[in-house]
Amino acid sequence: MDQMPRVNLDPRRSVLVIIDVQPLLSKTIFEMDRVLARTVFLAKIAKILDIPILATEQNPNRMGSTLPELASLAVSPLPFAKMSFSALGCTEFASALSACNRDQVVLTGLETHICVSQTAHGLLNQGLEVVVCPDAVSSRSLEAHKLGMERIRDAGAVPAHTESVAYEWLGTAEHPRFKEFLAIVKELV
Repeated sequence: MDQMPRVNLDPRRSVLVIIDVQPLLSKTIFEMDRVLARTVFLAKIAKILDIPILATEQNPNRMGSTLPELASLAVSPLPFAKMSFSALGCTEFASALSACNRDQVVLTGLETHICVSQTAHGLLNQGLEVVVCPDAVSSRSLEAHKLGMERIRDAGAVPAHTESVAYEWLGTAEHPRFKEFLAIVKELV
């Protein structure tokens, strides 16, 4: 039996990717409030730890822009518009990710079984370590979300709760930004 890959998240090696959290799509997503809250939480943590944050938008002319709660948190000036389901199909996104010079990607967003899955597979094919946060991704149905997560995990990505990711990035209660970190945890968990 194959052993699950081990990923020890390091804030100096990580990038957070937020996939397609847009208004038209979000109206149909299973437990969208949870997905948004957990993604905002992780983005705020990434921001205080200086972890790059990239966001994508699927066909923004039709699906709308990234939800405002997240748009202001992305590091790149604007989310990357894409027509491909994998974020890597967007040349500008792929270039920005490469420019981050990081080998760990933490994925959040929509939809688990389509864009998140295809992006995870593409990143794994590039040899990157991939973590997907099941509490910060979803699909239109619970079944599609669960099947998407199973496929992503079976491909070699590691599922991890957003709070686990955040504490792993922080590493210690002696971190100089611990008080700021804890304020976000108390506000959003």
